[in-house]
Amino acid sequence: MADWSPIAKVYDPLKAGSIDGTDVEPHDRAVWRAMVARYKPNKGVVGDPLLTLFVARLNPQTTEDKLHKVFSKYGDIQRLRLVRDIVTGFSKGYAFIEYKEERSVVRARRDANKLVVDQHEVFVDFEQERTLKGWVPRRLGGGLGGKKESGQLRFGGRDRPFRKPINLGVDPGQDWGGGGGRERDRQGARVREDRDRHRAETLEHTHTNDSC
Repeated sequence: MADWSPIAKVYDPLKAGSIDGTDVEPHDRAVWRAMVARYKPNKGVVGDPLLTLFVARLNPQTTEDKLHKVFSKYGDIQRLRLVRDIVTGFSKGYAFIEYKEERSVVRARRDANKLVVDQHEVFVDFEQERTLKGWVPRRLGGGLGGKKESGQLRFGGRDRPFRKPINLGVDPGQDWGGGGGRERDRQGARVREDRDRHRAETLEHTHTNDSC
C-alpha cells in the first residue's frame, strides 16, 4: 500500500480496467486486446513530450489554423500536429500541441479541457505515449478515461484516478495492485469447494432415492 498512487506511474491495461487497480481478470475484450498488443511509441515523433498536449474528440472539420488560434492564447506554441489519414488526408480527430514553456502546458491542460471547438467538446491531457511506460493507445483497447456508455472505462488518469483499494491485510511490501486479487482467489476457492460439496451431496441423495 505504501506505493499506491491514484495516478498510474506505469501503464498496465488490467489495472487501468479496474476502478482501484486490483482486478485479476479483464472485464472486457478491449482489455484483452491491450494486454496482447505489442505497441511501441513512434520514434519519428519529435519535440519534448513534457511540453506536449494531446487534444482529442475534435470536429473532423477543425483545421490546424483553428487549433493554433484557440490554443495559442495559453502560450507560445512550438509545434502543432493535427493527425490525418495517410491516404485520404482527412483529420482523425486528434492532435498534439507542443508549447515553449511548461506553464503554458499546465494552463492549457487546466483551462482547455472540455472547451467547445467547432461545436465539439474537446478532451485535453498531457501526452502519455512517451511519458508513461507500457502505454497502449485507446484504439488498441488501452488508454485512460473513456465513457460509461461504451463499457470501456479506464482508470489511473487525472480525470479518472484510481480509488484507494481496501487493505485486506496484505504484506506492506507487496505490490498495491495484487493484494486484493489473492484474497479473492482464496475466497473463490472456498466457494467452489462448498459448491462441489453441495453438488456431491445432492447426487448422493438422488442416487439413494433411486435405489429405493
